[in-house]
Amino acid sequence: MAKLKVGVYSFTCCEGCVVTLIEALNKNFDKWTSRIDFVDFRALRPFKKVSKTDVAFCEGAISTESEVNKLKNVRANTKKLIAFGSGAVTGYPSDQRNKFSAKKLKEIAGDLKKFHQIAKVSPIKNFVKVDDEINGCPVNEADVVKKIEELLR
Repeated sequence: MAKLKVGVYSFTCCEGCVVTLIEALNKNFDKWTSRIDFVDFRALRPFKKVSKTDVAFCEGAISTESEVNKLKNVRANTKKLIAFGSGAVTGYPSDQRNKFSAKKLKEIAGDLKKFHQIAKVSPIKNFVKVDDEINGCPVNEADVVKKIEELLR
């Protein structure tokens, strides 16, 4: 049986969901190691370009044009895209910038431009088709294990 090819991609977030995933991997290593190949997962090993995957876990909200482009590349190269955590699912908490006053936005306009920020921080579903989601900030480890077990069936 071929291994499930999985990519894990982080956008604008604290990467707490990745930590939860790593904890789940630690506890299920013997069971999953022969069945999952993490082809793109920066926390495990660096990668330069997005690989073809069966499943892509995407964590974090989208706040820059380069993230939009990377997300679209991930979507084009995966069979199933899972919004992973509240940032990816709803945009929160990173989308709090969207609620800043006009005065505050004017104050930070230079920083937004300097860091190539788009006008609104948004969940990934605003840019690509999402096949499934796991909400939470961070996600619940039991939910992650359940989802991975479903994917392995």
